[in-house]
Amino acid sequence: MPKFLIKGNYIGEGITGLMDEGGTSRREAVEQLISSLGGSMEALYFAFGDTDVFVIADMPDNASAAAASLVANAAGTVSASLTVLLTPEEMDQATEASPTYRAPGR
Repeated sequence: MPKFLIKGNYIGEGITGLMDEGGTSRREAVEQLISSLGGSMEALYFAFGDTDVFVIADMPDNASAAAASLVANAAGTVSASLTVLLTPEEMDQATEASPTYRAPGR
């Protein structure tokens, strides 16, 4: 299953909800969202700085990951973004490929 890094920032009522419900409640809600789409959550961490929460999750495919992002962002209480994560072996496959490419202007 593809692995994703999900970064989120609580906004508006989401901040109040986090303060009222606490972190473990939000972890359970995120885990339920991911599992409802056939995925599994590896980790969830809250953080200081530019990002409020980091999640690492395995999802069945890109469409499932996009569905999770869409429903979370549509709620209007969090701004979430997804990044596909590659294993070292997948990076090996990428570096061994021989694509054909012409740079602009050449």
